[in-house]
Amino acid sequence: MDDKKCIIDLRDIVKSFYVGTPNELEILHGISLKVYEGEFVSIVGASGSGKSTLMNIIGVLDRPTSGEYILDGVDVSQAGDYELSHIRNEKIGFVFQTYNLIPRTTALKNVELPMLYAGTKGSERSRRAKELLKMVEMEERMQHKPDELSGGQKQRVAIARAMANNPAILLADEPTGALDSKTGRLIMDIFHKLNREQGKTIVLITHSPELAEETQRIITLHDGEITGERKGSDSPC
Repeated sequence: MDDKKCIIDLRDIVKSFYVGTPNELEILHGISLKVYEGEFVSIVGASGSGKSTLMNIIGVLDRPTSGEYILDGVDVSQAGDYELSHIRNEKIGFVFQTYNLIPRTTALKNVELPMLYAGTKGSERSRRAKELLKMVEMEERMQHKPDELSGGQKQRVAIARAMANNPAILLADEPTGALDSKTGRLIMDIFHKLNREQGKTIVLITHSPELAEETQRIITLHDGEITGERKGSDSPC
C-alpha cells in the first residue's frame, strides 16, 4: 500500500474526557492507523469499544487530546476552527444511521446544501445534485421531502449529499443500522460501486462482522485500542 497516497494518518491518538478532573476518562488509548487512497476499510467493534469517538476524530467533528492526525496531507490537529469546518465540508462526506436530512426541504435541496456552503453557483449545484440523485436511482423522487421517502430512499439521498463536493473520503457510520436487510444490501451495493467505479476511499463504522467482512480491510477496535487487522473478502490481493 505504500505506493498509494495515504489519506488518513492517525498517529498515537489519545482521546480523554473530563480532562484534569477526578473523573477524567480516557476512551482512545494511542490509536495509530493509516488508510490509503481508494481503500474500503471497516472499523468494527461492540458498543463501548470507542468506535463513535474514533469516527468523530476521523471526521474532524472532535479533536484528539493528544497525537497527530494528517488528513489528505493536512495536519488537522493543528488546524483552527474555520479550517476544520472547511475540511469537513470539502474533504469528508458523511453518511449517518439517522440520515440527518433537513425535513422541510426536498431531496434535491438536501443534496445541494454542501455545495451551497462551498460557494458553488446555483446552476452548477442543481446540475450536480440531479446527477448524484440519478447515480443513486433517486432522480424520480428529487422533489420529495424526507417524510415522503422510505428509510432506504432517505439513505440514498444522504449518500448523494455526501458525494456533493467530491470528497476525498466517505465516512459511513452504521449506514444500514436502521434498515431491513434487503434495503441494507442496496445501500452496501452503492458503496461498493462508488469504491470500484469512482475509486472513493470509504471508512465504514459498524458493529456487524458480516458487513465488515465485505470490505477490503477490517480493523477491530476493543476498549479503545486496535486489537486486530485483517483482510476482508473484498481485498484485491
